[in-house]
Amino acid sequence: MTSKQPLPLKIAIATYGHTAALKRGDVSIDGVQPDFVEIKPIIAAFRRMVRDVEFDVCEMAPATYMIAREAGAPFKALPVFIFRRFHHAGLVYRDDAGIREPRDLEGKRAGVRAYSVTTGIWTRGILTNDYGVDNARITWVVDDEEHVSSLQLPPNVEQARDGKSLVDLMASGYLSAAFTDNAGIGRAGAPADGWQAGGRIKPPEYLEMFPDADRLEAEWYRKTGIYPVHGLITVKDDVLAKHPWVGKALYDAFLASKNIYLRQLAAGESVSDKDEHYRAMGRIVGDPLPYGIEANRPSIEAMMNYCHQQGLLKKRYAVDDMFIDVGV
Repeated sequence: MTSKQPLPLKIAIATYGHTAALKRGDVSIDGVQPDFVEIKPIIAAFRRMVRDVEFDVCEMAPATYMIAREAGAPFKALPVFIFRRFHHAGLVYRDDAGIREPRDLEGKRAGVRAYSVTTGIWTRGILTNDYGVDNARITWVVDDEEHVSSLQLPPNVEQARDGKSLVDLMASGYLSAAFTDNAGIGRAGAPADGWQAGGRIKPPEYLEMFPDADRLEAEWYRKTGIYPVHGLITVKDDVLAKHPWVGKALYDAFLASKNIYLRQLAAGESVSDKDEHYRAMGRIVGDPLPYGIEANRPSIEAMMNYCHQQGLLKKRYAVDDMFIDVGV
């Protein structure tokens, strides 16, 4: 039950097609007076929330959240997922690296922006669970810091040395493989020289680990029911404790905003730069932005399992340990 006076909440989320109506005020949050804080890039808000708990409600990468929660962070996740995509594309290797199948990555070095970056977790999980790759036998080279500064990385993770970028290390042959999107050598702001951040364009001298990624992704979803999550919404524990109704109020507002976007997609409107991506995802999964615990249980459990397998979580958790139950 909401209070008579609207509850002021400081909220840090980016503007997407499915959050735009909420941030414009076309969708209200029952009982809440939102103060939307604009932070660009939004990734900076993740670190500020993890390290200083600066916001009442904040977008965050799922693994960053889970690692922080295990370490005692005083916030919990809503089953509202900000971005979705599959992960068979984007891992490339040098033609001279002696790699012809996924297991050939063992004994090699591979580059990823940070070990806990979401793309890396999903792809390593696929390599391990679907292709029998021993992740512990790959040396993962990173050139950025982890959001959760207290995270103890596994022994097979090393920091790039001498200020060299992953781009340079891949070009020199020090790395045998790397990611081409914002998890690695094609990330925005890097000296990309032909790489397209976030896309599937790569230099011609590097080969895709899964050149038929689109087909594999659709088949993987049909087999597993896993639709990888990228980003979720966190809420401060003390807000939830004092105002137990807030979780459901936030969820309902995010859902209403998303449903406006889905109607716009169905009508063929141009709303954001992710419209075609979500139309393509919808052809595989139906609702391209499913919210709620039950609709996402296979994906949530897979993310937690992969994090545990890769040494990012010390134990296995139940979904309810990590997510607010909003009844869906």
